[in-house]
Amino acid sequence: MKQKKIPMRKCTGCGEMKEKKQLVRIVKAPDNEDGSSGDISVDLTGKKPGRGAYICKSSLDCLAKAKKARRLERAFSCKIPDEIYEKLTEQMQSVTES
Repeated sequence: MKQKKIPMRKCTGCGEMKEKKQLVRIVKAPDNEDGSSGDISVDLTGKKPGRGAYICKSSLDCLAKAKKARRLERAFSCKIPDEIYEKLTEQMQSVTES
């Protein structure tokens, strides 16, 4: 019987290739029709529409590394305010606790 392929993704923070289940997807929603940019949020289902980037579930260090090197800004091609990083940190903490 043929083995099912395991999807692999690269962590934006540490740069390691890991199984998709071990990572959290951060998604930038498509731009609105009025020209404003889409919201950036944590996607626990992995099915929200928009551009995605992945960060390790297990540590907040990867989010800090991605913020310091502005890797999420490069992935989404837009400036990300500090308030969004704070919101992402809170959401990531709730994911790691559960």
